Amino acid sequence: MRAVVYTETGDSSVLEVVEREAAEPGPGEVRVRIVRAGVNPTDWKFRAGGMGELAFPEVVPGQDGAGVVDAIGPDVDGLAVGDRVWTMLAQHKRPGGTAQELVVLPVGHLTKLPDAASYDVGASLGVPAITAHRALTTSEDGPDRLAPGALSGRTVLVAGGAGAVGNAAIQLARWAGATVIATVSSDDKARLASAAGAHHTVNYREGDTADAIRGLAPDGVDIVVEVAPAQNLTLDVGVIKPRGTVAIYANNGGDEVTLSVRQTFSTNARFQWVLLYTVGEAALRRAADDITAALADGAFGVGEEHGLPLHHYPLERTAEAHAAVEDGAVGKVLIDVSDA
Repeated sequence: MRAVVYTETGDSSVLEVVEREAAEPGPGEVRVRIVRAGVNPTDWKFRAGGMGELAFPEVVPGQDGAGVVDAIGPDVDGLAVGDRVWTMLAQHKRPGGTAQELVVLPVGHLTKLPDAASYDVGASLGVPAITAHRALTTSEDGPDRLAPGALSGRTVLVAGGAGAVGNAAIQLARWAGATVIATVSSDDKARLASAAGAHHTVNYREGDTADAIRGLAPDGVDIVVEVAPAQNLTLDVGVIKPRGTVAIYANNGGDEVTLSVRQTFSTNARFQWVLLYTVGEAALRRAADDITAALADGAFGVGEEHGLPLHHYPLERTAEAHAAVEDGAVGKVLIDVSDA
């Protein structure tokens, strides 16, 4: 089988395609023939050395993917050869991710893909959708699961509504019944956020963003899904509803945050930090099940019509796919690993 590997950190040129024997699944493991793999910012950040030293002598990148169960190890229930599945955290604490034709994974990191869902959407879930789910389900007064009606009567503000996590947050919040406001930086990105399901968009480069949000949500917003806290946290404090939650999942625009203690006290708000690698298996499973339910309802999709343009690269051009994500490609970058 073919696999993309790197043995040292660096730019995308350290990635190479190799031939190797496929591993056999052990107890509690399943082997999946990957059809499509997703590329996330964490993939290139790990590869570039931004997350520390390599944990293994050789790494196959890729947390997210979708494909078909190829072999089953002992003590595995609920999956069978031929099942279509999507992956989560495939390369977490393991040397082999989804940028290879066959990958062995713990059964708990696989979820059946509904028949109507494409491999494109399956490979686009994982990190972005589970991050979005976590951001939407940790509020003091909110639900810990998503389903139709779970967020009824609540207003969600999504910063960066044209990004992959922002797109997923909009779709999941809309499915769960929230009113969704998305901030964007251009008319083109406003169109993408609206296609994802945002009820309102606010261009933060035009006029007073806080006034615009307050005009749409006079009582404040219940949840903020935040990608750029260094730039936006003062704004978030200014528009959050009492006992609301600002869920922070990235550090776009800077690593340091300054807040007015007195102003922040008055909000009674919580700041929820979101990193999938430490949320725990129970939270991951809840998210995977809820996201799959949204898929089955036809409430979650990818592509231009859902606000998330797709960019496909063959496995041999994985280095270009990594570079595209690193350069800020708008939409979702996918690797075509094998035929469906």
